[in-house]
Amino acid sequence: MERGDRALLIDAGFGPQTFEAPDGPLNAIHGGALPDSLAELGRAPGGIEAVAFTTHLHSDHIGWACHPAGGGDLPVFANAAYLVSEPDRDRRDLLEAQGITEQVAALAPRVRTVGDGQEIFPGVSVRITPGHTVGHAECVITGGGRRPIPFGDAMHPPIQIGHPDWSSAFDHDHDPARTAVDRRRLVAEWAEPDTIGFGVHFADVVFRWVRQDGDGPAWRPLDG
Repeated sequence: MERGDRALLIDAGFGPQTFEAPDGPLNAIHGGALPDSLAELGRAPGGIEAVAFTTHLHSDHIGWACHPAGGGDLPVFANAAYLVSEPDRDRRDLLEAQGITEQVAALAPRVRTVGDGQEIFPGVSVRITPGHTVGHAECVITGGGRRPIPFGDAMHPPIQIGHPDWSSAFDHDHDPARTAVDRRRLVAEWAEPDTIGFGVHFADVVFRWVRQDGDGPAWRPLDG
């Protein structure tokens, strides 16, 4: 997210790691492209003023923030604050159970906690939606004529668009009735004019909106 010379990054990817099947949670995972992707946009990691881990603290979302730049001592995002939802930061017992305590501890000197409804960057606010984790959150972006909503792991496959009552096995703070309400609200929002969903786990269809067809709500291309 950019506002003039200022830049906010929402999540920091998987990092320079590779898991081959069956070591990954489901299948092979290949990370490492984020710095190159930023470079293609003309944005150096040192120019990022904040990295928002407001979606949640899992290793596939905090990866690059845990690795030093170029094998040195400085972090990749050397000048960035790390924004973390208060519930996720406070439940260290859950982080330990997920085996990421050491990774999160490395972030601690730069962490700034944020709360529900807080604006974290011009035009970007946080909405805490527990389910995948106790402090899982979505970001709502306004301005520029469109309203993108990066929703982290509130949903995992696009099939949940048409079946918002279905939950994922990866949801740790799990109240099925509550999380179904959140997913139904998201689906309704994406059907509103100029509102776009950004689903990081939606493979090659990460930016889309919802349109109704004969079978109900469907995840459709932005030009469709």
